[in-house]
Amino acid sequence: MKKILLSIGLATLTIFSIQAQETKTDNAVITNPNAATITFETDVVDYGTIEQGADGLREFKFKNTGKEPLIISNATGSCGCTVPTWPKEPIKPGESSSIKVKYDTKRLGAINKSVTITSNATEATKVLRIKGNVIAPKTTPVKEGGAGPVEN
Repeated sequence: MKKILLSIGLATLTIFSIQAQETKTDNAVITNPNAATITFETDVVDYGTIEQGADGLREFKFKNTGKEPLIISNATGSCGCTVPTWPKEPIKPGESSSIKVKYDTKRLGAINKSVTITSNATEATKVLRIKGNVIAPKTTPVKEGGAGPVEN
């Protein structure tokens, strides 16, 4: 009796494992040859060295080089100091647009942040980067008790 139950159990496990393997091959990723394709001019925007409080707005220019309209569903910064704004309307094939990124330049130090784009493009998730350095503003020294203009 034990041998019969063991044989039935092994047969059942074998059948389930074969079906599971067949299911995995049935779920192959099919790529749409006409899908939208997002092509950026650059993946990195370098702010360079800027002064604290300077304009932190930059943009990533891109073009839909695919055959279907490009829809950007989301863009998120890696922290609250990096705020992206993206086009909400579909970008037709061959058209260009941009994603604007506002960095909070009140913070001193190195900039090394990312912006993650989610879209219907062949590359559904794209990570863009901003980098640079924010320095304290230059000030001119003020003379105390200095003499006024000399009159002759």
